[in-house]
Amino acid sequence: MLTYKGSLEIDDFFKIIFKDEPFVVDDATIQKVEESFKFLVNFSQDKVIYGVNTGFGPMAQYKIEDSQRIKLQYNLIRSHASGVGQPLPPMYVRAIMLARLSTLSKGNSGIHKSAIILMQELINRDITPVIFEHGSVGASGDLVQLAHLALVLIGEGEVFYKGERTNTADVFKAENLKPISVELREGLALMNGTSAMTGIGLVNVIYTRELMNNMIVCSSAINEIVKAYDDHLSLELNETKRHKGQQDIAELMREHLSDSQLTRKREHYLYSKNENVSVFKEKVQEYYSLRCVPQILGPVLDTLNSVEEILVDEVNSANDNPIVDVKRKHVYHGGNFHGDYVSLEMDKLKIAVTKLSMLSERQLNYLLNARLNDMLPPFVNLGKLGLNFGMQGVQFTATSTTAENQTLSNPMYVHSIPNNNDNQDIVSMGTNAALITKKVIENAFEVLAIELITIVQAIEYLEVKDKVSSKTKKVYDDIREIVPIFTEDIVMYPYVNKVKQYLMKIK
Repeated sequence: MLTYKGSLEIDDFFKIIFKDEPFVVDDATIQKVEESFKFLVNFSQDKVIYGVNTGFGPMAQYKIEDSQRIKLQYNLIRSHASGVGQPLPPMYVRAIMLARLSTLSKGNSGIHKSAIILMQELINRDITPVIFEHGSVGASGDLVQLAHLALVLIGEGEVFYKGERTNTADVFKAENLKPISVELREGLALMNGTSAMTGIGLVNVIYTRELMNNMIVCSSAINEIVKAYDDHLSLELNETKRHKGQQDIAELMREHLSDSQLTRKREHYLYSKNENVSVFKEKVQEYYSLRCVPQILGPVLDTLNSVEEILVDEVNSANDNPIVDVKRKHVYHGGNFHGDYVSLEMDKLKIAVTKLSMLSERQLNYLLNARLNDMLPPFVNLGKLGLNFGMQGVQFTATSTTAENQTLSNPMYVHSIPNNNDNQDIVSMGTNAALITKKVIENAFEVLAIELITIVQAIEYLEVKDKVSSKTKKVYDDIREIVPIFTEDIVMYPYVNKVKQYLMKIK
């Protein structure tokens, strides 16, 4: 069992969310939360503290009587549980809960410890609140999505439990769980932060890392298939450009191709006398989608690493308002709930993933166009030309999906619309950015699935499965367990979906 000690790294997040490892919040963290709560109780007795004895947003000018403070928190939760659209998949909801638990555990929120303990139990028992896609503008926190989380924590709303969508009260009874203690500002503290966009964003980061690994496989394999010269991947060439991402991609592809019998050395073919040749039959250099992979995927990798760093910082930050400072015995009002850091990073990530999917689509087109590759039948058709279609049909899907990614990669970060009686006059739209990025990533896996099936068919046609690198051979064998060799036309969509699932399985 993992122990949460007040800080969450990407590996911890991965183990809890993707591998379902149980965890426990350590006593020192719980004690810090308790100290923050007790301090705020005492500090707020003779002071005006936003969200404790005032209304919310533009209604903060109204003082709340002591006798109505608890009702104020319940009113906030219930009134803002207003999300619509499709429910988020349970894994993303668990990510949101873990992100919220992390920020509230910093001891800067003045929340009762029962909220931390109950979220821990819900994650470990795989009880996930029903949270909808639409609702957040990503400024005064992810108010709507997190209100649905808070609704469950007070014992109301709905959850997914054992594969069924059911009432929270029934599940709490079955699991012997008690709602949180609403004592002071539990409603506002739970809702007023960036944890929905951050939780979704961290899942996006992990999936993009796997997407990148698979794209390196495809890019390496296609270089093998065409017997490309390997100097475009060389250390000597790539170290002349100072970008780490480019150098890392080239190194990973060299490792992938280290035992390939197909890639060629330029000096063996072109760096010798060719006195009687006026036209070279073979390409002196490959098309950009094969030759420039380090330069194209390098920025994607650098962007991914930067996004991960910033989201890990966010999930380990206090991002609600106001901020309780026990050490200085003060409460600070501000805007840590604003999601611009996450919003901008999600926009960067979806642009990078879209470019990755564009590269995959161009590599696919190269394989399918016999006039370009001059070595494979049209559409890598292993049947009878004219009668059979090979991979022709699925190319339409890859092209269409890539085009959708190009449209979706337009930024949300600059799409602020004022709302909340203009109290929230500039907002981040960070959760929208994270959800659109989620869609772009899923689309990219579909394009790669189609390319990978095509690569395997090409290896089949060229009869080189015993000459490809050991890493390519491993992927070839895995795909062949999913997709049989086909010469006659087959219904493709079940196979594309199965290969997509294979690619999305974190290895």
